Parts: sequence; structure tokens; C-alpha cells
Amino acid sequence: MYPKLISLDGFFLPTYGLLVALGFLAALWMARRLAVRSQLDPEAVTNLGVYCAVAGLLGAKVMMLLFDWNYYASHPGEILTLRTLQAGGVFQGGLIAALATAFVYMRKHGLPGLKTADVFAPGIALGHGIGRLGCFAAGCCWGVETHLPWAVTFTKQDAHELVGVPLNTPLHPTQLYESAAEFVIFGILYRRFRSPHAGGAIIGLYLLLYGLVRFFVEFVRYHQQPNPFGGPLSTTQWLALLLGAVGLYLWRFRQPAAGRKR
Repeated sequence: MYPKLISLDGFFLPTYGLLVALGFLAALWMARRLAVRSQLDPEAVTNLGVYCAVAGLLGAKVMMLLFDWNYYASHPGEILTLRTLQAGGVFQGGLIAALATAFVYMRKHGLPGLKTADVFAPGIALGHGIGRLGCFAAGCCWGVETHLPWAVTFTKQDAHELVGVPLNTPLHPTQLYESAAEFVIFGILYRRFRSPHAGGAIIGLYLLLYGLVRFFVEFVRYHQQPNPFGGPLSTTQWLALLLGAVGLYLWRFRQPAAGRKR
């Protein structure tokens, strides 16, 4: 809708970048706050959040390149262009990279893995919800054509040039679907965090809920890459199912019986 917040003499401040930055700061603030509540070192948790953010950005870009490898292999000059660098990437790739970084950091600094992951889970949902508003402003991650009453139509030429979103076509507002769902998930996780819970229950619930949301949103989201295995599910949907399965295991099946009787 409004991909450029400020534009002066060829320089512009992308709305997407600003909202992603605000989302990250909100997530970091929430994680630090919950770290104090959980009696964890807030400085170590803050540093972990910064390292995970950097890893997440890189992971999201790498998975984006892998998903569209045929295109980038044929146009290698596009890899380091401003358009590619400004693209948000694939969230699951960022999440996987961030989790791997978190695992290494927590082992090195003696942070309890599941308890620390629980501290970050509500903030991840909050930050992602804000970031998806940035996607909507930029026009990226758009949905398929629809004529439902709540369809959105992008008209800004800047949005088309920056991310390729089709103009003057009513589309599913998939960015808003996911943003709204993430805010709801944040509320659920924050409320659950304030109640007694076993380690891993909060991050598990996040992975489960987000995996389900992403799985269903993908049915109305536009895809450039073909579905693997010739089936109806996209690569992102398979990853969402995997994340959901891991989340279900952490939330329910890995907890001791005493931890499940709440």
C-alpha cells in the first residue's frame, strides 16, 4: 500500500524495514521482560535475541534463494541487488537459522534451553505480527486473486517495482491474515506464560499454532515456486507441518505427567 514512508532525491525509507525494526525491538523488549520474570540473565537473553535476529535475517534470505534457485542461478547478478536485499525472505528459513543459533549460544552460556525458548516465544509472535504489517505496506507476500468483500487492491507503482505485486487486482490480504493471527497467538502465549508451565510448553504452543496458521494461509497465498512431489501442498506448507509437529511434541508429549496436569 505504502512501500516508501519517506522519499527524497532517490533515497527512501521503506515502510517494511521500519516496521520490521519496530517488531524486532518489541520482541526483544518482551523477551527481556519475561527473562526477569523467569529469573534468567536479561543481558544474556538480550544478546541472544540480537544474534538470533542476525541469523534469522540471513536464514530467511538463504531459503528465499533456495526456493527460487532456478531464477537466481540464471540471474546471479540479482542476488546482491537492492531489491533482493530489501526482500523479507522466507520466515521459516529465518526461524530455523535462529533456532540453530540459539542452541549454540545457550549451550555456550549455560542458559536452560527450553526455559529460554519459552521466554522468546511471545515476543516472536508479537514481532512477527508487526513485521507482517510491513509486508502489507510493501505489497510482498501477497495472496491470490479473490472477489471477497475484504479483498485488497494494490495501486502503487512503487510496490510493483519493488516486490512484483500485481496492481489493480483484488487479492487475498494474506499479510493481514497472518498478522492478525500472530497477535492472537501472542495474547494466548503471554497469558499462558503467566501461569505455571513446564519448560518447552510455550515455545511448543507457538510452533504448533503458527504452523497451523501458516499451513492454512498458504492455500490463498501466491506462490512462484512449484509444489514439490507434484502434490497440492507447497514447500512452505510441508515446513509448517514439520514445525507444528515439533511444537505438538514440546507442548504435550514431551512434558512429564505432572507438567500436563494443569
